[in-house]
Amino acid sequence: MDKKVNYLVTNEEDELWGLIVTTVGRQEITANETYPPATHPKGYYFHVDKGRILNEYQLLYITNGQGVFTYGQNKQSELITEGKMFFLMPGVWHTYQPTENSGWNEYWIGFKGSVIENVVREGFFLNRSPVYNIGFNERIIDLYFKAIEIANEERAGYQQALAGIVMHILGLMYYRDKTRGFEDEELIGKINKAKVMMRESVYKNILSEDISASLNISYSGFRKAFKELTGISPNKYIMELKLSEVKLLLSTTSQSVKQISYLLNFENPEYFHVFFKKRTGLTPMEYRSSAEIKG
Repeated sequence: MDKKVNYLVTNEEDELWGLIVTTVGRQEITANETYPPATHPKGYYFHVDKGRILNEYQLLYITNGQGVFTYGQNKQSELITEGKMFFLMPGVWHTYQPTENSGWNEYWIGFKGSVIENVVREGFFLNRSPVYNIGFNERIIDLYFKAIEIANEERAGYQQALAGIVMHILGLMYYRDKTRGFEDEELIGKINKAKVMMRESVYKNILSEDISASLNISYSGFRKAFKELTGISPNKYIMELKLSEVKLLLSTTSQSVKQISYLLNFENPEYFHVFFKKRTGLTPMEYRSSAEIKG
């Protein structure tokens, strides 16, 4: 029978990849069961009342039952219910356990390396609670099962495969957390419609204020919802669409740069040059030349 709990050995070659997985597993804790089970090695096992500090990152996903997660110097506690994931950081004291009369099902994966250090350094998971309310997500569960399967096999390259799974789980967690507040299906539909309108009007001088008005949403509400759902403002989204169209025209047509700037309703050719160079690092003609060489 495949192991449900794995603590992995890595080597210097694995570390060169930038992300290594140290442990992965799942366990079902029944009501009134001693927690944590004594199956975990030194460095991972902890007494609930004393807690622990890890030298790695871990993602724990609870799919049944509930408990309490306590962390940090101030020992802040949060209720953990099914559908929540908590992100453990290295060097941060923490403890957690299911309630006695509940138990819980937990999945975890531990990892470290320069890749995740860089992501965290950029601020994606800082200055917020380490608890993410992502709900039930079958894709994430499948990823944990796949990681356990790969860890059991330990074939050549398995660490690199596990590293990909970690980043996939992290991305889904981030995405689900960012979009979970959008319970209003009507609002989601309007934002999606706005994106279509922007795409269809890329050759027109359409304003995001006009779009919000046509959708009967105040501009401030529209801008806030659009940015929360897509990650960028409506105006920036429009400019990104224009940039993609400019690249297409430069690489597939013989129209002059001036013609293209007018076609896409840029204020003037000078602004068009500055915008394009700032976004791509190349002038429009340099981009056209590089596209011709690649072609």
